[in-house]
Amino acid sequence: MSRDPFARRVSDLNDAPERSGAYVLYWMQQSQRAVCNHALEYAAQRAAEKRLPVVVGFGPTADYPEASARHYRFMLEGLRETGEALRERGIPFVVRLGRPTDVALDLGKDAAVIVCDRGYLAHLRQWRYDVARGAACRVVEVESDLVVPVEEASSKQEYAARTIRPKLHRRLREFLVPLDARKPQRQPAAGTPGGESLDDPDRLMEKLAPAAEPAAVPRFFTGGYRHARERLDRFISDRLPDYESARNEPGLDVGTGLSPYLHFGQISSLEVALAVGGAEFVAGLEAGSGTMSHARGSVGMRTASHAPASARDALLEELLVRRELAHNFVWYARGYDRYDCLPQWARATLQEHADDRRSYRYTDAQLVAAQTHDRHWNNAMREMRETGFMHNYMRMYWGKKIIEWTDDPEQAFARILRLNNRWFLDGRDANSYANVSWLFGLHDRPWTERPVFGKVRYMNAAGLERKFDMDRYQAKVDRLCAEARGAGRS
Repeated sequence: MSRDPFARRVSDLNDAPERSGAYVLYWMQQSQRAVCNHALEYAAQRAAEKRLPVVVGFGPTADYPEASARHYRFMLEGLRETGEALRERGIPFVVRLGRPTDVALDLGKDAAVIVCDRGYLAHLRQWRYDVARGAACRVVEVESDLVVPVEEASSKQEYAARTIRPKLHRRLREFLVPLDARKPQRQPAAGTPGGESLDDPDRLMEKLAPAAEPAAVPRFFTGGYRHARERLDRFISDRLPDYESARNEPGLDVGTGLSPYLHFGQISSLEVALAVGGAEFVAGLEAGSGTMSHARGSVGMRTASHAPASARDALLEELLVRRELAHNFVWYARGYDRYDCLPQWARATLQEHADDRRSYRYTDAQLVAAQTHDRHWNNAMREMRETGFMHNYMRMYWGKKIIEWTDDPEQAFARILRLNNRWFLDGRDANSYANVSWLFGLHDRPWTERPVFGKVRYMNAAGLERKFDMDRYQAKVDRLCAEARGAGRS
């Protein structure tokens, strides 16, 4: 089987020919990194074949949907590091403020070929199609953020994790392939296009002028590949052995904390998968075990050989199945951001209970202020508001309660998505849309019928208290909020 790292990751977006030009342009958008980036390395390969330099371009736009200072600051921190890493490789990084499509087409006027990474949400796909239509040269899209490209995993919207899992597992040997960096063969000419300096993110923030709230959360998350890799290494060393048994405990921190970095493309899921033992997992699958326990080896800068195979399996299930299932959803589902995208059974049962009595109702302002009767929910909201993050299990509880406290399910869907995308640092992601829809029955099955929820899965405070130490979770949130105040956040 082919071990070419670009095999079946590359697709043409137009019929225009490659031409003579000053450089090969990589228009960076989704994969905002210089490490383990298939689009970047493909552009470097094409440049070497054409004996041309590589130029990387990026266009931050001031009106990105639902983005705020919280998101822009994190992104610009990451882009600054990416620019430094590219310069070390002799690759210029040109950042221009404006519509991303306009920036790409302007830089593409002198390009022999334009290479772009893949976007999954509707507006990101439209941007790439617009560039492909407007460019006078070949435009190539390279899958850079999933381990298995979305169409290679499945040709249709999958019903659940259990239906996509075997399809993904069958393709891992082909796509779980390390990616080496290529040194550019030609240095850029003196006429390389100019752009904005990334040395001072604050100055760029002033130019972009995003919504001031929610504010940035540098005390908890600093953008960039280096910070992502440090988190990954700490997770592998200190937390992975306990991941399977303790990951759902809200009062503990055994997760990777990588979701914001994956959302902004500051680290590759391929790199994460290899680092935690993905190659061994594949060997185990091929041996018929379905786990990594039958094959061990050395993968990545730091490996997970000290952790139980079941712990690595659990992490790879989230990374290689659940995350790619979410991308399958937004890729194939029309209107993934609307209530109509939900399964018919879920909409039917929710509609039957739409007029059920709600014991509590809250305004958006009350929710944001964490002023409900439910202390566990309030703590979850405080965690998200102050840190830009929330423990994964609490995200489920947080959303389920909003369904219960909103007049009808369609309003609840819009409300949850609005709050999710505004406050979470990793909001506006394929996972966001899939997870919000899961609250309403997507990728799930009918359960025992209850008021308000019908047959959609229900969660309550008693269940949290029965399973977890919720006093410990409150103590954790109190500590985080105190740290936020100490760092100048109210």
